[in-house]
Amino acid sequence: PHQLKQRGLGSGVIVSSDGYILTNNHVVGHADEIHVTLLDKREFTAKVIGKDPKTDLALIKIDTNQPLPAAALGDSNVTEVGDWVMAIGSPFGFNLTVTSGIVSAKGRALGGNYDSFIQTDASINPGNSGGPLFNTDGQVIGINTAIYSSTGSNAGIGFAIPIDIAKSVMQQLNDHGKVVRGWLGVEIQEVTPALAKSFGL
Repeated sequence: PHQLKQRGLGSGVIVSSDGYILTNNHVVGHADEIHVTLLDKREFTAKVIGKDPKTDLALIKIDTNQPLPAAALGDSNVTEVGDWVMAIGSPFGFNLTVTSGIVSAKGRALGGNYDSFIQTDASINPGNSGGPLFNTDGQVIGINTAIYSSTGSNAGIGFAIPIDIAKSVMQQLNDHGKVVRGWLGVEIQEVTPALAKSFGL
C-alpha cells in the first residue's frame, strides 16, 4: 500500500531569543514533524512544548547556535476599535506577506471554547494562521487564528486571539506543557413552587 504524506502550512511568531515560537494549535496539532523556515531561509525542526486546543494556541521551540530576534508583545487590553494593525504570515504559501487594516471589533464570540477575539479587516487567508497581528508600535497584540468567509478566502473579517490571553497560555504551556483550568461541578434544575417555598424565594 502507498503511504501518503500530508503537508500543512501556517505561520508563527518568535517570542524569545532562545527560539520559542507561538503559533496556532491547528497549525501543528497532528503533525509528525514541524519544519520552521526563518526570514534568512534557515530551516529547523521544531519540537512541541505544549498545545492548548481550547484557545487554539501552541508553543514550539527551535534550537539555534545564536540568539534570534524576537517580537515584542504588547497589551491587547489597551487596543481600541479603529486602531491600525498589520498582519504578517504566509497566505497561500506567499511567505512574509504583510497586510494592513484596523481593529474592527473586540470581544467577538465565535461559538467555541474561547470567545473574546479581536476582529480585523486586515486581509487574512489560509496560511496566515498562527502569525502575529501588530500594532503601529511594532508590538504583537494578537495571534491570527480564523476568518469568516463563504469562499474560504479573505472577506475582510478576520479574528485574532488577544496577546494578553496568549501570554498566560504560553506561560502555562512552557511550565506544564498544558493549560490547567479550574472547574466547578453544578447541576441546574427548575425552581418549582415547592422549592421556592422551601428556600424562601
